[in-house]
Amino acid sequence: MRCIVTAGPTVEPLDAVRRLTNHSTGTLGTQLANHLAGCGHDVLLLRSRTATAAPALHAVSTERFGTSHELLTCFQTHATPEPVAIFHAAAVGDFEIGAVYRREPDGTLLRLQSGKYSTRDGVLLAELRATPKILPQLRDLYPRAWITGWKYEVDGTRDEVLHRARAQLESCRSDAVVANGLAYGLGFCWLTHSAEQHLDDSAALNQWISDRLHH
Repeated sequence: MRCIVTAGPTVEPLDAVRRLTNHSTGTLGTQLANHLAGCGHDVLLLRSRTATAAPALHAVSTERFGTSHELLTCFQTHATPEPVAIFHAAAVGDFEIGAVYRREPDGTLLRLQSGKYSTRDGVLLAELRATPKILPQLRDLYPRAWITGWKYEVDGTRDEVLHRARAQLESCRSDAVVANGLAYGLGFCWLTHSAEQHLDDSAALNQWISDRLHH
C-alpha cells in the first residue's frame, strides 16, 4: 500500500540565524517508515531537515521540510483521490514568529526588521502567530485515505488525554489517533472511532499499525 509518514519537528525562523522549534528528533516517524517499508509497503517519508534520528532506509523515499507551511505544501503536492495510508507523526509547532518589536521609553512599540536581532536592541517582544493546522486539511486533500494523527500531551490525566484524542478524531475527520506523551505515561494508545488499544513501546506500535494495513 502507498503510505505517507511524517517525522520530526517544524522550525519557524525568528531571523536569518535563529528559529523556533521543539524537542522532536523524528525517531518515531522514521522508525515507522522503515518498518512499513520492510513490510513491503511503498513509503514516502516527509522528514524534517532538523530531525536528528538515524536516517531512513534506502527503501524509503524521503522529502524534506522545514516550516509548517512547507510540510503542508508537501501534502498538497502529493494529494490524490487514490487510497493511501497517512501517518502524521511530525511534531508541528503551534506557533510561528510574526512581527518583532522593541518597547520605546514612552511605552510605544517600535517594529524592528533585521537579519539578526542583537542584544543591543534591548528587550524585544516577538509576536506568536498560529501555524496552519495540517491534520484537519488532509481529508479534503486525500478523500479516500486512511488517516492517523498523533496526540502528544504533557498536562492532565490519562483519561483527559484520551478525551482530547477522541475529540481530534471527530474534528479532523481522521480514522485513528495515537495518544502519548508525559500526561499519558509510558507507551501509546491507538484509538479509532470504535476501538482502543494500549501498546507498550514503539516497536509494538509499529507492528500494530502494519497489522492494521493488512486487515
